[in-house]
Amino acid sequence: METSSLDKLKLSGTRLGVFAAALWLVFIADRILPGDFNRWGILPRELQGIWGILFSPFLHANLSHLLSNFLPVMLLLTLLLATQPNAWATVLQIVLLGGLLLWIFGRPAVHVGASGLIYGLIAYLMAAGFRQGRFGPALAALLVGFLYGGTLLSGVLPTVGPHVSWDGHLTSAIAGALLGFFSISNANPSTPPNS
Repeated sequence: METSSLDKLKLSGTRLGVFAAALWLVFIADRILPGDFNRWGILPRELQGIWGILFSPFLHANLSHLLSNFLPVMLLLTLLLATQPNAWATVLQIVLLGGLLLWIFGRPAVHVGASGLIYGLIAYLMAAGFRQGRFGPALAALLVGFLYGGTLLSGVLPTVGPHVSWDGHLTSAIAGALLGFFSISNANPSTPPNS
């Protein structure tokens, strides 16, 4: 592995670690500091709720909520970093488009959690993997489909429960699928993707 590839790998790992730390630090700060950070979640069609588009992936209702999102989001981000160029730009696009769609079309409730990003990443990795026609992304698409295909289908239905943001899952999955379908791989198959 050449030095620049090793440097890129280290940078990707560092960014992934910073993302993981941010999830936990926001959760801990929410428990220690006065007030409720979850008020900064997405509140559809309310002007103050638009800020939640940026903040909601880092906000979680309780420890169980964070734990249920943490491992899947880290695994999916790792797959994205390993197979796609400009992975962090893709994450931002999924968060912004999925959040905006939720803000426009979502139920009138405060929506928080990284699960929207998870559904967006699942759909993106599957769509991009098959669309790009490269081995690495296609293999990631098959793995994601195997691990999370059932979750993708069941989690976007209103039958999952009143306290689950199925509409956030759905809008982020739509965003991820659209972004993945229209993604064009700029990476040379012989060089690792940069992120």
